[in-house]
Amino acid sequence: MQLGDWTFRAFTDGDFRLDGGAMFGVVPRVMWAKHHEPDELNRIAMTLRCLLVEHGDRRILVDTGIGDRWEEKHKKIFAMERGQGHMVGEMAAAGVSVDAITDVVLTHLHFDHCGGTIREVDGKLEPMFPNAKHWVQEKHWRWAHKPTDRDKASFRPDDFHPLEDAGLLELVDGAREIIPGVRVFPVNGHTSGQQLVEFNTGQGVVVYCADLIPLVSQVRVPWIMGYDLNPLLTLDEKRNFLSRAAEENFLLFFEHDADVECCRVVFEDGNFKAVGPFTLAEQAAAASAEEA
Repeated sequence: MQLGDWTFRAFTDGDFRLDGGAMFGVVPRVMWAKHHEPDELNRIAMTLRCLLVEHGDRRILVDTGIGDRWEEKHKKIFAMERGQGHMVGEMAAAGVSVDAITDVVLTHLHFDHCGGTIREVDGKLEPMFPNAKHWVQEKHWRWAHKPTDRDKASFRPDDFHPLEDAGLLELVDGAREIIPGVRVFPVNGHTSGQQLVEFNTGQGVVVYCADLIPLVSQVRVPWIMGYDLNPLLTLDEKRNFLSRAAEENFLLFFEHDADVECCRVVFEDGNFKAVGPFTLAEQAAAASAEEA
């Protein structure tokens, strides 16, 4: 999708499954299962969608998926399906090498968001994107080093420690513009110091929603993950963000929805609702039709 002189491309690092009950917290299964059919283990289909944004001399990648440093036990637990379609392979097929990435913005350091940041070469761990600055909220960096018993299983230190050793880590303190036109802002309900990424193109705003709104069904404000450390804070953060998104016609980009890449939202009858088109390509085609 092209917006002015900004180019947006979606790449996936494969598919996986998580427990539906954990993904929807107090929402009854009879409700969420209408939108996400669970398998025999109560897991729902999810994807690992990363966003490559090109503008001027910058190639900015948001999140890096789950990576390939996993034992068979964990691959089975999460029903990981990566094959040849993982993110780095998809990017290479599109003519984008790992060396060409100038910036990696990590929304947070849970394993399904930063697992592809580090690779293993000859038994040693090294950054996958050796020429990129890696942007992380300082508050979250500290949290990831001392998580609670409740969320420590979400972090794998080897996914991010090598960044500091390689001099590629850029810590961010709160909301700020990190690159011209690229603004990050923290939300803390899911985990302390998660950051969303906002691209201001001059022809519209695109926001990478990460785990504030991982699935399009979760534009319903009360549909909040059981994984969230502070769900009442998430409730407020979602309501405030979606109000702004509806008012300013943001395009929301979803990391984990297996079917929907993006949407806009409207507020009708007391609720937020997703409106299409639902892929970047369809958004681009609709914009071209309007111009014509």
